[in-house]
Amino acid sequence: MEQLSLFDNRKQTVPLASRIRPASLEEFVGQEHLLGPGKMLRQLIERDQISSMIFWGPPGVGKTTLASIIAGRTRAEFINFSAVTSGIKEIREVMAQAEMSRKMGQRTVLFVDEIHRFNKAQQDAFLPYVEKGSIILIGATTENPSFEVNAALLSRCRVFVLKALEEKDLMRLLRQALSHPMGFADQKVQITEDQIRAIAAFANGDARTALNTLEMAVLNGEITPGGMVVTDDGLAQCISRKSLLYDKTGEEHYNLISALHKSMRNSDPDAAIYWMCRMLEGGENPLYIARRLIRFASEDVGMADSHALQVAVAAYQACHYLGMPECDVHLTHAVTYLSMAPKSNALYTAVEACKRDIRNRQAEPVPLWLRNAPTGLMKELKYGEGYEYAHDTEEKLTHMQCMPEGLKDRHYYHPGEQGEEASVRRRLRKIQEWKSKEREEESYGTEDGETLHPAE
Repeated sequence: MEQLSLFDNRKQTVPLASRIRPASLEEFVGQEHLLGPGKMLRQLIERDQISSMIFWGPPGVGKTTLASIIAGRTRAEFINFSAVTSGIKEIREVMAQAEMSRKMGQRTVLFVDEIHRFNKAQQDAFLPYVEKGSIILIGATTENPSFEVNAALLSRCRVFVLKALEEKDLMRLLRQALSHPMGFADQKVQITEDQIRAIAAFANGDARTALNTLEMAVLNGEITPGGMVVTDDGLAQCISRKSLLYDKTGEEHYNLISALHKSMRNSDPDAAIYWMCRMLEGGENPLYIARRLIRFASEDVGMADSHALQVAVAAYQACHYLGMPECDVHLTHAVTYLSMAPKSNALYTAVEACKRDIRNRQAEPVPLWLRNAPTGLMKELKYGEGYEYAHDTEEKLTHMQCMPEGLKDRHYYHPGEQGEEASVRRRLRKIQEWKSKEREEESYGTEDGETLHPAE
């Protein structure tokens, strides 16, 4: 065991999180769903029967710590590898060493931190060695492995999902740091339960953030004859701004915009405002949010309230003119309006159904009567012949067929009963009934009857 001397300044130069890193499963905090008594991962580690696996979870939840615990327990050769500092050359050198060890009957466990940073070619370099058992690969990633790890490599690994630590777990970890020999056991730190709870809440599930904040609070505490006192004012400076987990190109980005979209769709303005603010506080470009609101206005509100599109576009313009932080209230205005607006996805279903027909059916020519005839030749070919000008009729309607022959009875837009779309539904039904009646009269002869004005 490493010994400290009077001249050893490790406690001053090494971060607290590294100094007190757990060396055993008994010291490990959190992840009970994986490491509780009888759980699969715990049994694999205790029996030294690990196979290739991926640890996926947010920062500071114990991925690297689990790898170090495995390194301390396994009888295999353990190699720690960083995707940040290594390339193809280093991978091949390690693989050659592992292959030689395999031939001598020695297993090799290779831990790759931040495996998502490896490109496809680098990940492919691991594949043949994983397949033939030269290495047992343990990867750690904060990104969704479904997107960031090659499918072939991922299929040969078991994925374990690590969760953000709960507040009670972080409080337990902070108390351990205060009594740990490599922590603050010799400084007699005086800190209240409320202060520990405040640090745990600020850390947002991240053990590293919690320990770094505690270390900062202790270093900035007041020295008294009774020990180091953590003051409320000093702690307040350490936790003045929470650092939210948010990667504008990663999975959390899509998780949050999905939560915003679905909250508005469910007419829940409070939840929608919360998710919007989470994105803004995480550093999201307000124009991105505004663009998504514009899409929502037509996809989920549509003709039920056509003013929704105007509000969303106005919010985008306001964000463009003002920027952050002033434009947050304009986004809140739009998010609230869209949440409370009547909902209809009739426009979305219409365009999707139409696109399916275009992709799957023959592309029929435009009927001659719908074509313009700017040249003599086009007129000779009967372009425009039979066109009926709707404004020349009393009803502002004609019986002219505008669809291609193969789609003449096809309907894409089916208005709902919400908001203003209810009146659109009634009007469309009157138009369809009028056209249907006109076709019947053409087929069986004109009959006297009441004139219908569907355009009214």
